[in-house]
Amino acid sequence: MEYAIVKIGGKQYKVSRGLVIEVERLDYKPGEKFSLEEVLLYVSDGKVRLGKPRVNGATVKAEVLEHFKGEKLRIAKFKAKAKYRRVTGHRQYLTKIKILDILTAVKK
Repeated sequence: MEYAIVKIGGKQYKVSRGLVIEVERLDYKPGEKFSLEEVLLYVSDGKVRLGKPRVNGATVKAEVLEHFKGEKLRIAKFKAKAKYRRVTGHRQYLTKIKILDILTAVKK
């Protein structure tokens, strides 16, 4: 099985060909293809290539499927015995991407 660990928006994701993942909002339009250069680890047929900090010559091709907002988080704060209560909400902007291919430059 072939997979890679990539860094997207400060977070690390384990990706493989054909996988659809949700990441924090990216500045690409739906349908647009792009490449991820921050490949931290690449595994293929039991052989592991660990980057220091990145794997040289490895890129991950991906396509933006859609932009959307995540689930609502409710944040509540209060002060005891003071009749003070505040409830706010937050919805994170997310992007759904599909991993098209994992490309590497193999040293011979």
